[in-house]
Amino acid sequence: MKPGRAYLQKLGGPGLTLMALALLATFPLYASVYSMTLLTDILMFVVLALSWALFSAPTGYISLAPAAFFGVGIYTSAILGRQWPLLLTIALGGAISFCLALLVGALTLRLKGIYFAMFTFGLVELIKHFWLWFEIRFTGTRGRFVAVVDQQTIYFTMLASFVLLLLTTHLIRRSRWGLALRSIGECEEAAAHIGVNVNALKTITFAISAIFMGAAGAIIATRWTYVDPYIAFNPLYSFMAVLMALFGGMGHPYGPVLGAAIFAYLEEVLLTRFPYYYMLIFGVVLIITVLYLPEGLIGLMMRIRRRVVGGPDAPA
Repeated sequence: MKPGRAYLQKLGGPGLTLMALALLATFPLYASVYSMTLLTDILMFVVLALSWALFSAPTGYISLAPAAFFGVGIYTSAILGRQWPLLLTIALGGAISFCLALLVGALTLRLKGIYFAMFTFGLVELIKHFWLWFEIRFTGTRGRFVAVVDQQTIYFTMLASFVLLLLTTHLIRRSRWGLALRSIGECEEAAAHIGVNVNALKTITFAISAIFMGAAGAIIATRWTYVDPYIAFNPLYSFMAVLMALFGGMGHPYGPVLGAAIFAYLEEVLLTRFPYYYMLIFGVVLIITVLYLPEGLIGLMMRIRRRVVGGPDAPA
């Protein structure tokens, strides 16, 4: 193997990750307010996609509940943001989402396939309409004003949430926990026969992934002036998280990150230039991804690399 190729392979994992995080940490020093706002949105979608993939990628359970936990975080910030410190509000948003996911997972993760997916989608609609009824019935309104925080604080808290999620994903994937999750995805019955407590493992992982969704909602809500149930519990957040993870590639830890980064930027461009057609374009991309990119962009890049350079262990 050529020395240059070996050096790039050593640099390609932790080295590139640390370089990217260093660039993100110093980004506000030289970026405009618009660029920092856009990157905050990108980081928000990255957190949603990566936390969704933390549970769904290894187990094969397609959850459409991200919007529920994201909305719980938003309303936690809207209700408590004026009285409580920001970090405490974010932590509570993640904790409430964790408890909700723990309850939902314990009740529903015995379901499989389309039944679990439909239940999680119904959960979003249930919470949205329940909260709308509660607001109108007891407060006489259908929304709340949010305590606004400066953009730089929002950016750094979202970045910190992303770093914690990245570390959590790495630790789980490299542990026996991650191996057990992958065994559930391969054959759940076989995993149960060899001693894996599949229901408990699925429930805990599902709840851990919800922490970061709720935290992301609590953070991003501080940038919005007003929220209501239709804004907070928008099912689009669920579908976008799934689409971004599929587009990037669920089989690789950085696949959802890549897919979310590309799609979040694409959404900004399409909303600006083609506001009436961007959802149509997203639908076309989803169909193309499912039909022709089953392993996502990461899988496509790896196939191209193997064909061009003969794989990482190809002779020099």
